[in-house]
Amino acid sequence: MNTTCKREFVTIALPKGRLAEEAVDFFSRIGLIERDLLDFESRKLIFEDNKNALRFLLVKNTDVATYVERGGADLGVAGLDMLLESAAEVYEFSDLAFGACRMSIAAPNGKHTFYKQNIKAATKYPNITKNTFASKGIYVEIIKLFGSIEIAPLTDLADYIVDLVDTGETLRKNGLSEVEVIFNSTARLIGNKALTAIKHSQVKQILSAVGEC
Repeated sequence: MNTTCKREFVTIALPKGRLAEEAVDFFSRIGLIERDLLDFESRKLIFEDNKNALRFLLVKNTDVATYVERGGADLGVAGLDMLLESAAEVYEFSDLAFGACRMSIAAPNGKHTFYKQNIKAATKYPNITKNTFASKGIYVEIIKLFGSIEIAPLTDLADYIVDLVDTGETLRKNGLSEVEVIFNSTARLIGNKALTAIKHSQVKQILSAVGEC
């Protein structure tokens, strides 16, 4: 993606943590950046590649879609879970096929009472949870938590949890099992609807590189 003429930077928002590292591995593999461009051990949150006119932002995973939707970034890498939860008005350009996990409903072993009414579900994903149970005609009281979701059914705070599951080991260790997989989630390349048009030629080069991988 080298260029001999000066261009505006294309800003890409990445979610902090493992997904950012996988994104950097992906972008380096397809030749967009050098692998060591982002130093995850530093406290820096913005990294610039002057040669390729790319700027990377490290932000909280729940904020990627907001940065892209509201113009803080041209492009972003976000899990499908975050896109569906936020309902952000962005382009979804590509399934990047990494960061695979699944959004599931889980309950304590032997305590599955799925179709009773007036159930309680603990989750970090209130919109996904509400929509999922509404589609089944079930009223759900949503208890929003930000961590240790698995504890909620074990303390009678909730009947179910709705959360991302990777290997399922955490569920098993806490006496929970999956009742239903709502959807499978992977990382997606998303774009701002206005800014990607303004920077069309630069964005097109990135999308072409992604599409050829």
